[in-house]
Amino acid sequence: MKYRNLGRTGIKVSPYALGTLMLAGQMGNDPDESVRIIHKAIDAGINLIDTADRYADSEDIVGKALKGHRDEVVLATKVGMPMGEDVNRQGASRRWITTAVENSLRRLGTDHIDIYQLQRPDPDTDLEETLSVLTDLVRAGKVRVIGSSTTPASVIVQAQWAAERAGLQRFRTEQPPYSILNRGIEREVLPLAQEYGMGVMVWGPFGQGLLTGRVRKGGENDLKRVQFSRHLTDERRIDVVEQLIPLAEEAGLPMTHLAMAFAIAHPGVTAALLGPRTMEHLDDLLAGADVELSDDILDRIDKIVPPGTEVSALDQEYKPPALLDPALRRRPAGLRSAA
Repeated sequence: MKYRNLGRTGIKVSPYALGTLMLAGQMGNDPDESVRIIHKAIDAGINLIDTADRYADSEDIVGKALKGHRDEVVLATKVGMPMGEDVNRQGASRRWITTAVENSLRRLGTDHIDIYQLQRPDPDTDLEETLSVLTDLVRAGKVRVIGSSTTPASVIVQAQWAAERAGLQRFRTEQPPYSILNRGIEREVLPLAQEYGMGVMVWGPFGQGLLTGRVRKGGENDLKRVQFSRHLTDERRIDVVEQLIPLAEEAGLPMTHLAMAFAIAHPGVTAALLGPRTMEHLDDLLAGADVELSDDILDRIDKIVPPGTEVSALDQEYKPPALLDPALRRRPAGLRSAA
């Protein structure tokens, strides 16, 4: 496994990172088998493991797997998504993050988190408030590096400026969605991350399952175990996959290898999260760890899905308040015709 710089943090990580959402018990996995999958990934040279407090018992499983292996791994987890019905058990307030980090440390069985990420922007909390509590965690030794996830370019800039203005720790990593089907981050997010020296760990390199090649146009699609089934029935995305399958065959590659090789080919991408659910899935992905796509293959992908474009939006993408609240994009009645 060849290792890459995680931005300008000085940390070295594998370009294949292990995402653990699919290893959670809620996905039907046996915890002991999930531990074995994590151990095999570590043995193969994967040293970046990503989880989140939101992923059911994923942190508990990762913590169990890392007993005796903690120093071998760059451990990343996330905070911010709702954790129950209590309205204050979510977001990026000092009140919640101070509690949430202790919960994650306990579940992970460790005294520090290498990369602590805000899973989504929190428009209800001042950025300086969030950066202040995260800075305190770094100074206390509970967190080494702070990061963001699925964050618009404008918010990345605002956070960098806020950190500089207030003398606080800045986000050193970003975890956005990225695949052949969703290339929007190539426009601004990746160039910004390169400018600010941020490491980028992309999620969703398989297009929520479509880029495995197992969902075909007109075929019988088994959606029983698929969390994001809408994307597996999106005709626009399926049409693109039908163009990519013969390209992969011509290159002599499984679709999974084509998808992962594409995701880590961009110079602004540090690592891509693979999310195996079984040992067989992991074995298949590890077999493609050394695959590099030729310029010809990349050029042909560009013709199918032009750089910086999205075939269709993801359900899990961040939606700012201006899109969610009609009152923020409509003038009050009676004022709409005013000059």
